[in-house]
Order: sequence, then structure tokens, then C-alpha cells
Amino acid sequence: MSTASTQLPEGRYGRSVDERADRKLKILGAVLGAGLLVLVGWFAYHYVGGNRISAEVISFNASDRAVEVRLEVHKDAGVSGYCTVRSQSEDGTEVGRANFPFDGDATRVDEVVTLRTISRGTTAELLGCHAD
Repeated sequence: MSTASTQLPEGRYGRSVDERADRKLKILGAVLGAGLLVLVGWFAYHYVGGNRISAEVISFNASDRAVEVRLEVHKDAGVSGYCTVRSQSEDGTEVGRANFPFDGDATRVDEVVTLRTISRGTTAELLGCHAD
């Protein structure tokens, strides 16, 4: 049991232990939150800005054993890499897949590539491009 004479006046001798602990937790939370925000921003920047090659299929022409694909590739000057293209038959079976390399100083490459297939392909799908 505490008496009036043993109780200290509140706030007279600085903050209580509980108030100091709360302040430290708030500071720690702010630091960790800021660190997490920086980390997410760094990953987002490298995800968006890191892919230095992009492409799209402009057109394709299929025959019984090959698909000619016109690719338009955009890349940074001097960057080399490759794009992966696949073709599927009418029933959805994959009949061909290949990587087509691109290099040089041009930032835009418009090229027709030939994808060999095991049977007639009805699609030409760009699966992705990657820098070396």
C-alpha cells in the first residue's frame, strides 16, 4: 500500500519508464517502416527499370513445319539478350519453342524469325525477353 508521502508527483521527475518504452517503440516502428518502404521502392524500381529488352509480335505466318514471326524489339543501345517465342497447335499442344538472340547498338529491331515446329502451329506467342 502506498501513502501520499511515498508517491512521487507525476511528471515532476521526468518521464515514467512506461512513457520512455512507448517512445522507443514508436521510434523503432518508424525506422522499420521507413526501411520497408525503401526496400519496396528499390524492388519496384529494379522490376520496372531492370527489363532492358521488350518486344511484341507484330504478325506471324504459319506453315506445316514452321511459323514465321515478325518481332519488334525495343532495347537499350549496346544491350544483348534474347526473346522466347512459342507456337501451339489448334488443340493447345505446344509444337515449337525457341530463343531468338538480339544484340548490337540499335535500340529498335524489327526482324522476321522462323520458329520450327513439329506440326502445324496456329499461334505465335512471345513468352518474354531477357537481357544477357
